[in-house]
Amino acid sequence: MTKERYINPFTDFGFKKLFGTEVNKDLLINFLNTLLNGKEHISNLTYLNTEKQGKTQADRKAIYDLYCENEQGEKFIIEIQNIQQQYFRDRSLYYASFPIQEQAPKGEWLYQLNAVYTIGILNFVFDDQRHYQEKLLHEVKLMETETKEVFYDKLTFVYLEMPKFRKEEKELVTTFDKWLYVLKNLSTLQNRPKILQERIFKKVFEVAEIVKFNKKEMNAYEQSLKVYRDNQNTMKYAVEKAVEKAVEKAVEKAVKETEDRQTQETKEEIAIIMKQEGDSIEKIARITGLSIDQINNL
Repeated sequence: MTKERYINPFTDFGFKKLFGTEVNKDLLINFLNTLLNGKEHISNLTYLNTEKQGKTQADRKAIYDLYCENEQGEKFIIEIQNIQQQYFRDRSLYYASFPIQEQAPKGEWLYQLNAVYTIGILNFVFDDQRHYQEKLLHEVKLMETETKEVFYDKLTFVYLEMPKFRKEEKELVTTFDKWLYVLKNLSTLQNRPKILQERIFKKVFEVAEIVKFNKKEMNAYEQSLKVYRDNQNTMKYAVEKAVEKAVEKAVEKAVKETEDRQTQETKEEIAIIMKQEGDSIEKIARITGLSIDQINNL
């Protein structure tokens, strides 16, 4: 049995408990409006089928964590991702293609599309973004490369690199800060922090309290938590082995460089002695393997 008071939002059960039910829809609406910073005001959401089939039975399908539509017909794919995948960005683009294709009606059509948003809450940092330690929010659109202007504004990818969020409770100012703090720390808290007084966060903590779960919910959460912990342990082991291998290679390189330097120094010492004894440059080069220029510079 878990001893935490509140659920872990990075588990499949925890994430969907907070954001994936009709009764808690207001939590998701508030989170999305905060994340999009006024660029997309959502008054209502409709939950859609999270499993998208290809055009034929043989085609690969897509399964989202959450899939919603707002009152304007704009689609939102919301994903929690704990482990970095080699082709994660390709997968995001592939997943976004389904809500684009399904907008095509039969018969005549002018190709007018409603916007599609892919939201990724990541429990890892992109390898090519590690040096941008202060930038944890990425909003990606199709861009004209020379002018840097948005070329198409109806396809948006928003990624949150959660490990980069390091603010403490006393540093929280905006609603965005507060949401990230809740997502990252909820499972480690024992009480709702005083700074989270807004009604929406009061509800988050009410919904997330594990003691209120029925037996079926508890079993589902325990199973989801086990999968999460197994994945984290697998990733931790992979990282440790990668670090261990990198250290071994660094040591091997340092040893080789030391040996090469010592060998070079030995050759130079022999060459100096031979020069002092009057041996020819050609003979010294033949015996030591040093170049004539190297010998002349000694």
